[in-house]
Amino acid sequence: MPLHMRRVEFDPAPELAAARDEERVKRIKTVFGDDAWLVTRFADVREVLGDHERFKVAPQGVARLPGSPPMTEEQKAQVRAGNLLGVDPPEHTRLRRMLTPEFTIRRMRRLEPRIQRIVDDHLDAMEAAGSPADLVPAFALPIPSLVICELLGVPYEDREGFQRRTGRMLDMTAPGEDRLKAQFEQRAYMVDLVARIQADPGDDLLGMLVREHGDDLSADELVGIGGLLLFAGHETTSNMLSLGTLALLRHPEQLDLLKKEPERIDAAVEELLRWLSIVNNGTTKITTAEVEVGGQVIPAGELVLCSLPAANRDPGFLPDADRFDLTRGAPGHLAFGHGVHHCIGAPLARMELRTALPALFRRFPNLRAVEDGAAFRTFSIVYGLSSLKVSW
Repeated sequence: MPLHMRRVEFDPAPELAAARDEERVKRIKTVFGDDAWLVTRFADVREVLGDHERFKVAPQGVARLPGSPPMTEEQKAQVRAGNLLGVDPPEHTRLRRMLTPEFTIRRMRRLEPRIQRIVDDHLDAMEAAGSPADLVPAFALPIPSLVICELLGVPYEDREGFQRRTGRMLDMTAPGEDRLKAQFEQRAYMVDLVARIQADPGDDLLGMLVREHGDDLSADELVGIGGLLLFAGHETTSNMLSLGTLALLRHPEQLDLLKKEPERIDAAVEELLRWLSIVNNGTTKITTAEVEVGGQVIPAGELVLCSLPAANRDPGFLPDADRFDLTRGAPGHLAFGHGVHHCIGAPLARMELRTALPALFRRFPNLRAVEDGAAFRTFSIVYGLSSLKVSW
């Protein structure tokens, strides 16, 4: 497994922490088998992610899945179209400007009552089904899936299909051909969905883009925007919900503090985001000139990866950074990235976490993890749990 993906339950692997503390910038092999420089310290990661002039998005980081056969130029262009993570300014600026109004904190607050109803409905179903339960399919996965479906205008009955396809795309143990097939199947689904929305745009996000920016966005760009938001909107938040629940259960003193002082929920969410850092690295970069990062000279044309888990646990960023402590507040972590590619859906993710986690522990105050009931999803682009058995 590549160094930047190695974990031991909640923590970066010891060898990844050692690379940060001893070397700062380390030569590694990527999941593609390419040579790259891994940047691990907080300040250095901020520098790389914040500089889109010297560190451009690497094309192979977008248009190729690990172990998959090469794509044609036409296929690469289709995959990149509308993908905010695959382009730099000014193209990135053009696309993001159209989406930003839909992800403001004010707009997210309008969604809060609907998110609360979705959470309550799933808690009702869990309670009715009785203890024990697997929290991943019963709670953590369906809630963000339903929210992002409603936001984008995706029929909720289609969720099982896109969850299955994205799971295959993320599974690094699956053959490359299978992951590539799932990517094309997902794209075919989005092509059909965008065509239906173009014919009859509704009040959802994709409908808004068609009505207000239909002359400025190609069908491929709409497909790319929708596909990225659908993938990111359910995959990341669902893993944060399950892994965050387990982290709180494994740290009962922190959970007790949150129950006694529920006003700490925003700080708790930020600490969970920092401490867990479920996205292994930011967008893969390529140097446009010779640069120096963390004392290491990197030539032009070299690949650069930034380890978000290592950076967020950097003792140079926070004292005792390996300790989970929700009293820290919100010190400015990198879980959502940094710079122009900072996650546009961060306000939505925060809203879902601050709504769902307290509701879960209010409904089931005696919630506990079943012994050996947590299955960590280690060999995946997004870290998390495939299963979390709980009882109450």
